[in-house]
Amino acid sequence: MQNKNGSWSWLRLVTTALMIAIATLAQALPSDREQPIRITADSAVRNEQTGETRYQGSVELTQGSLHIEADELTLHQHENLASSLITATGTPATLEQTPQEGKAPVKAAANRIAYDQKDDKVTLTENARIEQDGAIVTGAMIDYVLGQQRVTATGEQATGQGAGQRVEMIIPPSAMERQNSPDS
Repeated sequence: MQNKNGSWSWLRLVTTALMIAIATLAQALPSDREQPIRITADSAVRNEQTGETRYQGSVELTQGSLHIEADELTLHQHENLASSLITATGTPATLEQTPQEGKAPVKAAANRIAYDQKDDKVTLTENARIEQDGAIVTGAMIDYVLGQQRVTATGEQATGQGAGQRVEMIIPPSAMERQNSPDS
């Protein structure tokens, strides 16, 4: 689909926005940022007026070690490339990425995964779960502020959704050993 000038400007804008947003989504392998982004879906619709691109139906996004699967993925791109929001929804939507060479991948799942580039924050809502190296955090909602490396998990009571799901953290013995070793 070409614009009035016959160029593929919206495609370049979307691709650039995705690369910027996803490259900072997690502390990823350095080579991830150099890899092309590949998105497959049953359909895609771009609305130039709202700056939104919506991918629907068995959506898969990959870039290096980053892999996102969702029923729907929406990119809200504003004129300023520093301001975008990526939302993946599914039952559940999943995200997996290797943070560093030799480290276990980080696996996240939730009914909704949102990345706000402006605030540098990933929010997992509804049945949220993050797992790495046997350590697991679950809750109704998990916020991860990337620049501060701060994770906040809340249960349904705290989010006003009732008294069902509580925050649970599982810390394997190996993590405690690493924390207490003189090399850490």
